[in-house]
Amino acid sequence: LLLAVLLWAPWQALHGAPLTELSGDQDFQLFLQRNLEFTRKIHGDVAALQRVVCDTFQLCKEEELLLVRQDLDMAQAPLEQCHKRTFQAETCFSQIRAGLRIYHSSLATIRDLLPGHAGLVETLQLDMANLSSNIQQQMEDLGLATVTYPTENQEPLPTFSSRFHHQVGGFFILANFQRFLETAYRALRHLASL
Repeated sequence: LLLAVLLWAPWQALHGAPLTELSGDQDFQLFLQRNLEFTRKIHGDVAALQRVVCDTFQLCKEEELLLVRQDLDMAQAPLEQCHKRTFQAETCFSQIRAGLRIYHSSLATIRDLLPGHAGLVETLQLDMANLSSNIQQQMEDLGLATVTYPTENQEPLPTFSSRFHHQVGGFFILANFQRFLETAYRALRHLASL
């Protein structure tokens, strides 16, 4: 375990994170373990959708689509607070929740693109809403400031000028979401190791 921690260089700077008071909290550790598994499940479902996009539209390699991406307004949900030297659980959890909200909305694009997989998209959206709710509840339990988002969908859906741009946009939504989930997973795992 020590070797794994030492090899995970980006997270070494975070060992001074101001969360030592939580390291022995059994409820917090249980929250982290459950939501690490939940994040892994969501990650697997997104990977399954990526395989469908690859098989259906032959859109499989990001580097082949970079020129088209420039024409699209595809922003990555920020998670820089989850890997800064000044790591704070409150700001990281808030960014994870905000990102989950953005991707929850963006998945409507995937549902439109892959109507035969609407059930998987809806399950994924439900899991994302549950993960966000779990994080909000844990933040409240820890006495951290939370933001309560309105229940109605406020995020505008991306618009595409052609069917091909819609397909490429769907590819990048899933690719960006995968990177987002990987960072969120590492942040939760880091907290579990404190």
